[in-house]
Amino acid sequence: MQYRTLGRTGVQVSTLVLGAMNFGSLGRTTQDEATAMVDAALEAGINLIDTADMYSQGESEELVGKAIAGRRDDLVLATKASMPMGDERNHRGGSRRWLVTELDNSLRRLGVDHVDLYQIHRWDPTASDEETLSALTDLQRAGKLRYFGSSTFPAYRIVQAEWAAREHHLSRYVTEQPSYSILQRGIETHVLPVTEQYGLGVLAWSPLASGWLSGAVREGREVTTNRSTIMPQRFDTALPANRARLEAVERLAKVAVEAGLTMIQLALGFVTAHPAVTSAIIGPRTMDHLHSQLAAADTVLSDDVLDAIDEIVAPGVDLAAHEKFDTPPALLDPSLRRR
Repeated sequence: MQYRTLGRTGVQVSTLVLGAMNFGSLGRTTQDEATAMVDAALEAGINLIDTADMYSQGESEELVGKAIAGRRDDLVLATKASMPMGDERNHRGGSRRWLVTELDNSLRRLGVDHVDLYQIHRWDPTASDEETLSALTDLQRAGKLRYFGSSTFPAYRIVQAEWAAREHHLSRYVTEQPSYSILQRGIETHVLPVTEQYGLGVLAWSPLASGWLSGAVREGREVTTNRSTIMPQRFDTALPANRARLEAVERLAKVAVEAGLTMIQLALGFVTAHPAVTSAIIGPRTMDHLHSQLAAADTVLSDDVLDAIDEIVAPGVDLAAHEKFDTPPALLDPSLRRR
């Protein structure tokens, strides 16, 4: 396992992060299975676990909490908030009212007195940067979190938050958690240059592109990834965007074979090769998934392999931009672009 400094924090973290999104009802993962995966990940050298309040509506945090009991100080623990937690309209977002309440809920579910990294899961356009950052700064000073970061923020929102922190003398985001894979390279255009400029650590989610790069999606074969039942439209190869992805995957598979790598090693090695990226978040649902992903822990891609990837998916290109979850609200809601 390789280790890198998380942004400007001085904290050393593994280049692979154990993501717990599949822990609980979403991935049909039991406590025993979750604990076994945490055990195996820690044994392999992973020292950062990432979860969120909304993963199976809190169940993921509960499973993680029980799995790490007695060894809390041996790992870096990260969770997230701001996505809806039920139908109540104020049980979401970046307001002080919600973040103060929900961090306590997360700490209770995790069975800890603090988290190392607390992340705003998505930018909340209804809450000002000052509102959110001041709440996070106060929670940091209270000892309930050590650092805080953003997730899936557009580049201009990262810049705006950095400006607001300086303007109002508040603590800054120290990490960004964007979607990044061979098939989704758009953040290379704006987000990664900004994170490098401000010294933010980058924890990349979906490095396997929801299973497209795991080997589970190939021409002429039945799709075997669990995501195909949850989000079937993402794997319907009759759609042009998915057809483009499948064609890219077939070409990438040849690159992997020629390099003596699995598709998973190629995909994870690509993400961790970028100098702006700290770690890639893996999200196994089973022990077999975990072991296949841990096999990429020390993968380093040669320049020839990286050049071959660039020929298939050009730098800065998203093959499915509509799945990035960072579209400005005004592009989604007509009322926001009309007087």
